[in-house]
Amino acid sequence: MAITKEVLDELMKEYRGPDDLIGPDGLLKQLTKALIERSMGAELTEHVGYEKHDQGEKPTTNRRNGKTKKTLRTDQGPIEIEVPRDRDGTFEPAIVPKHQREFKGFDDKILSMYDRGMTTREIAGHLKEIYQVDVSPELISRAIDSVKELLDTWRNRTLDSLYPIVFLDAIVLNVRDDGNVAKKALYLALGITITGKKELLGLWIDQAEGASFWLRVLNELKNRGVQDILIAAVDGLSGFPEAITTVFPKTEVQLCMVHMVRNSLKYVPYKDRKAVAADLKKIYTAASETAAEEELTQFAQRWDTKYPMIARSWKMRWAEVVPFFKYPEPIRKVIYTTNAIESLNYSIRRITKNRLSFPTTDAALKLVFMGLQHISKKWTMPIRDWGMAMHQFSIFYGDRVSL
Repeated sequence: MAITKEVLDELMKEYRGPDDLIGPDGLLKQLTKALIERSMGAELTEHVGYEKHDQGEKPTTNRRNGKTKKTLRTDQGPIEIEVPRDRDGTFEPAIVPKHQREFKGFDDKILSMYDRGMTTREIAGHLKEIYQVDVSPELISRAIDSVKELLDTWRNRTLDSLYPIVFLDAIVLNVRDDGNVAKKALYLALGITITGKKELLGLWIDQAEGASFWLRVLNELKNRGVQDILIAAVDGLSGFPEAITTVFPKTEVQLCMVHMVRNSLKYVPYKDRKAVAADLKKIYTAASETAAEEELTQFAQRWDTKYPMIARSWKMRWAEVVPFFKYPEPIRKVIYTTNAIESLNYSIRRITKNRLSFPTTDAALKLVFMGLQHISKKWTMPIRDWGMAMHQFSIFYGDRVSL
């Protein structure tokens, strides 16, 4: 339905300045209130089957039943509306559903673009192009600032008591600190629930990755309700296993094979990289721990003259390399390939790629949080063969697992 010039002229005939349009009692606020109430009135008419003040025979026994007041948070500020009721209590307005306290337009669009990694400048340009409106940086910042409350609530929520597998990792972001751009570690804890679904447990930012900060992360997880973790899949950071077992003494620490291979190949020239990687794969895909040890011995015999540190580093961390060998192949794949955390890291890098640096730590956390909220909506299915994995866990870990 188009609004004619005559209607607009009538609405604006008393206009004297911006306050008349966008002030506390401005036209936009009045129009928003009127349109919402008119829309709900039309919805109620459709619901009960007769027009207001209709004196004729009614098609149902349900009747209009007055109104209740409700305050909405809107782009124009708080607005008090009157919500119509029906006698049967079955009316649920679509335009402002029950229990909803917000009626926002551009805020939702701004957040949707922000959680896909767009900068505030890109958001303003996009809104200008698509909606032909100039949106001030202040409005965009205000919308983004509303994420802080959501982030704080999410970071302090209660967690499950048991996570069969938790992946712990960190990636590096550039963040401004005292006027200089510094590299800081974004810490990630990704849990696999007892139903086999992925759940991001938390986000933290600190200076370069360190075991002492991981200790703080693990203590926080425990304070938020986590009582037990069966397997913690981690990178090769020195002191990491000790930090885990300090908080969760029964947890089995499994080194991430992706990180082990990546570190092993770090100083291997390109001409040998493919062959070295193929021989390393024979180690962590061996049928048993004994077979893996044999493959490591053969690896050392072949490559020690060129790259002696590779086999030596695997032998030094062997106790943290081999735990998954007691499991069948499907469970091993969940643990040693760490596709879950690698996929998460890739998603974060896509979200943050347009930022050479973040102005603050809070800005980085808000962007990553919003992006991951969008990504996690796709985490609806359990990991393949998870039912079999849980039965195996119940055998290995006994009373620690409740099916």
